[in-house]
Amino acid sequence: MLIIDGKGFPISSIKIIEKGSRTKMPRSFPLDHVRNIGIIAHIDAGKTTVTERILYYTGKTYKIGEVHEGTTVMDWMEQERQRGITITAAATTCHWKEHRINIIDTPGHVDFTAEVERSLRVLDGGVVVFDAVAGVEAQSETVWRQADKYGVPRICFINKMDRVGADLYRCLSMIEERLRAKPILVQLPIGKESSFCGIIDLVERKAWTYDGKIDSKSQEIEIPDEEKDKVERYRQILIEKLAEDDDHILSTYLEGCDIAADDIKAALRKITLANKGIPVLCGSALKNKGTRLLLDAVIDYLPSPLDMPPVTAIHVRTGDKITRIASDEAPFAALAFKVVADPFVGRLVYLRVYSGRIKAGAQVYNSTRSKKERIGRLMLMHANRYEEVNDADTGSIVAAMGLKETFTGDTLSEATQQVILESIIFPEPVLSVAIEPKTRADRDKMGEALQKLAEEDPTFKVAYNDETGQTVISGMGELHVEVIISRMLGEYKVSAKVGNPRVAYKETIKTSAKAEGRFIRQSGGRGQYGQVSIEIEPVERGSGFKFIDKIKGGVLSKPFILAAKNGIKEAMETGGSAGYQVVDVQVTLYDGSYHEVDSSELAFKMAGSMAFKKGFNRAHPVILEPVMKLELITPGQFLGDVVGDVSSRRGRIDLIETRGETSTIRCKVPLSETFGYTTVLRSLTQGRATHSMEFYQYRELPAELASELRDKAIGKK
Repeated sequence: MLIIDGKGFPISSIKIIEKGSRTKMPRSFPLDHVRNIGIIAHIDAGKTTVTERILYYTGKTYKIGEVHEGTTVMDWMEQERQRGITITAAATTCHWKEHRINIIDTPGHVDFTAEVERSLRVLDGGVVVFDAVAGVEAQSETVWRQADKYGVPRICFINKMDRVGADLYRCLSMIEERLRAKPILVQLPIGKESSFCGIIDLVERKAWTYDGKIDSKSQEIEIPDEEKDKVERYRQILIEKLAEDDDHILSTYLEGCDIAADDIKAALRKITLANKGIPVLCGSALKNKGTRLLLDAVIDYLPSPLDMPPVTAIHVRTGDKITRIASDEAPFAALAFKVVADPFVGRLVYLRVYSGRIKAGAQVYNSTRSKKERIGRLMLMHANRYEEVNDADTGSIVAAMGLKETFTGDTLSEATQQVILESIIFPEPVLSVAIEPKTRADRDKMGEALQKLAEEDPTFKVAYNDETGQTVISGMGELHVEVIISRMLGEYKVSAKVGNPRVAYKETIKTSAKAEGRFIRQSGGRGQYGQVSIEIEPVERGSGFKFIDKIKGGVLSKPFILAAKNGIKEAMETGGSAGYQVVDVQVTLYDGSYHEVDSSELAFKMAGSMAFKKGFNRAHPVILEPVMKLELITPGQFLGDVVGDVSSRRGRIDLIETRGETSTIRCKVPLSETFGYTTVLRSLTQGRATHSMEFYQYRELPAELASELRDKAIGKK
């Protein structure tokens, strides 16, 4: 339904904040006064609530949005407001104490892990939010590993300190044990659980109290007498941790001198930037306690673009590794990390500018795809609203219109200085659903909608099954696929029949084998001839496809070798003995023959495909199934029932941890056994247990189940 405003104009899902002439993006913020940060955490830890408070206190918004009311700025999609979760990473810009802070609020649900992946790829720092009651949860570990992968310095915010069961010190030990990090506590709470009313800063020996009201300012007070000994004890621990990595703090400490707050801050910043320690803060975002101190910590401890190492790139023409320093004067280089297809405004490409400067209307070069592009307009994003700007300088995160051939992971650079930045690698989908349009008109609408949704989300795949005539869509889990379908039906108005979820099985081999592929067709006139000999071998799980060319002496020309390789890749895609995609194999092409007249690339493509299928069937093929990492939190009285149910689902228990009346179970369960698990768990535990799940790895399917799948595949054929 098209929504019309009071003047008769359509209201887009993306709204303009400021109309009129373009404003020049201010360089009144020196580069060392810019912070590009992400808010990351497990689902329900309070990321979006933290971001909403930051926007309010920095003056970006004039009313605090609440997740439970569906009024947040950052969760602007209809799906997000209905479900009360973040689905897509939303970007915004705000200002605090003469610093510009670019923020990306990321999803916490594992099904949308790609949003976290691409955000961390382009950010300089992160704020990791933890629930003070739950501590380190399953998805907390996932986002932490993603931040480690990209070397992102971070600070921790222990949220929900006012909840029953909140335990700051347990959270610290969990960060140390489960994340193998070095937490450095810089704040202490005043009060506990419902009596939590203030925060003590260990660095400056200052204390503040809060009344929880939105517009009330914190009151600075003297440190309560009953807290003074604890403050000195934990300040001592803070200094000792800093002394392990900072020589100045160590020498001052050994001399017995009191260490100034500025020296502690400088050491904390240095250790944070080097990823040797993590400052830990506390508060309650919902009750407006600790947000301003968190903003101060972002500026004090997280890096500017100048603090990060120069970005490494590959020179397109020479293939050499080169660096791009963070400077407006350096050659332009930017990474496209997100594509949004808005039904009214058009296609938006989010860019992180690593070096140089770009103006609206300028021509750029897509080094990844070897194509020239023109930037139409540049916008500073504020969730689904934008402010048009004239140019984007180093360190900026902006959205560009007019880039038709640029996709997630592509590099934009100057045509005379072509470089390719490190791209973003996304996990493969593990769940599939078949969909069919209800009418012929819906077929075209569905194709266009799925294309736009696939451009937005690299973990969402679309394929057409020739045998069944169905379109098969694949995603990272039940919720991911459900949201995609809801968007297709709601946003794009497509009527379609939706099948039941299916597991994305894969196939591989256990031994090596040799095979010959010979494609010969003779029907008068010019025929077809191609012959190749290959060896197929298993490789380490997760390695993908490796092709080795061992043709010597010009037995086959390069085009024929490439054609054979393409035929092998196509055979892998169409599936092995059970019809599933083949992965983790190495194919060596070691011999072949051709005919002067009859040989063609098509013949060698067919020969490569035939050889692969023969070799695959000789190499003891096996079916692989996706296995999920499952974490359950249940009252102790239901522990036996929950463990028994997990075991009945072919689950492997890794750990059972009991704390008070609550037990935590960590286990691995095949994805095929988890459909409808939420309902079963609720019935087993009277609705009192919670669980979270993420993809772990592909494992070999037991022989009897693999045999059943193969029999079904033969029956379909």
